[in-house]
Amino acid sequence: MDRETSPVVLVVDDERDLADLFTAWLSDDYTVRTAYSGQEALDALDDEIDVVLLDRRMPDLSGDAVLTEARERDLDCRVAMVTAVDPDFDIVEMGFDAYLTKPVTNDDLHDVVETLLTRKHHDTAVQQYFQLVTKRAALDAQYGDDAAADPKYEALQAEIDSLEREVDELASKFDEDDFEVELRRIEQDAVGDGPDVDSNGGDV
Repeated sequence: MDRETSPVVLVVDDERDLADLFTAWLSDDYTVRTAYSGQEALDALDDEIDVVLLDRRMPDLSGDAVLTEARERDLDCRVAMVTAVDPDFDIVEMGFDAYLTKPVTNDDLHDVVETLLTRKHHDTAVQQYFQLVTKRAALDAQYGDDAAADPKYEALQAEIDSLEREVDELASKFDEDDFEVELRRIEQDAVGDGPDVDSNGGDV
């Protein structure tokens, strides 16, 4: 692929070996930048970045703080949290587009990058809808039926409901099957159906 035209992915993780592994996995298909801390991530973020793969738990500056800053800069990048932190109800307030719980596979990373690159071309309302549905799916996978009892989950569901009519109208502008496939993919990603790998890329 032409490096001058290939999508740009920023990998952010304070575990250098893991960040380098993710970079190696993706480098054949994308232009990849690597940051080993939250501050390095902020320094690397610019208008050229298409997708960020962002760890949450970092010592100098957390991934949550990096995400907040990225959204405040109004950068047109999609963000996937790739983290060992299980999703909790605090994610309702976060502006990520996908949530992957480590360990992850090569295929997991490629799938999420391709999904988020596709979403960049959707209307803002559709992007927001997929963000909300992603959060709901992550909480459903973590808490099951108990998730619905939390007030933050109720507020999240209310946001989803309020967007559905607008999104249904926008979805008619592109292939309805593609829209349904994306929703199913979100549910599958939240549950996780790929083999686990350790930091050396082997199955565990």
